[in-house]
Amino acid sequence: MKILRTISFISIALMLCLSSNAQKIYNPGADAKKDIENAVKKAKKGGKHVLIQVGGNWCPWCIKMHKFLETDPDVNQLLKKNYVFLEVNYSKENKNKEVLKSLGYPQRFGFPVMVVLNSKGERLHTQNTGNLEKDKAYDSRKVKSFLYNWRPDALNPEYYK
Repeated sequence: MKILRTISFISIALMLCLSSNAQKIYNPGADAKKDIENAVKKAKKGGKHVLIQVGGNWCPWCIKMHKFLETDPDVNQLLKKNYVFLEVNYSKENKNKEVLKSLGYPQRFGFPVMVVLNSKGERLHTQNTGNLEKDKAYDSRKVKSFLYNWRPDALNPEYYK
């Protein structure tokens, strides 16, 4: 009986430890408006667009998208070459209502949702990430197509001469 209590205690302690160390991607305390302003400045300097992923630590698909963008080599390369990437929190603690209003209410598509801004901070596109899925995962081909089609060169008239 004492062994069972010890095993139970260790199991509970381990679960608590693992849950408290879970990756926290979104920061409810962040100043999203200021973060976006800084991302726009950085994008302007680098000739890039800003890609905002709106979501929360409570959202399994948001975490899945974050990891996908980091670990798929082709997607990650397209992302880094063409975008300043930023994650904006949406949670009970901070819904960032004013920021999301200024972005055209992207939360209407669910979470995560992607918003593309140009280097002037103007919203170019809002992407429902459900359209980037296949078989309970994100589809590399679809995500690459999205990133490729909204990169700065894609909107440059000189590119089409």
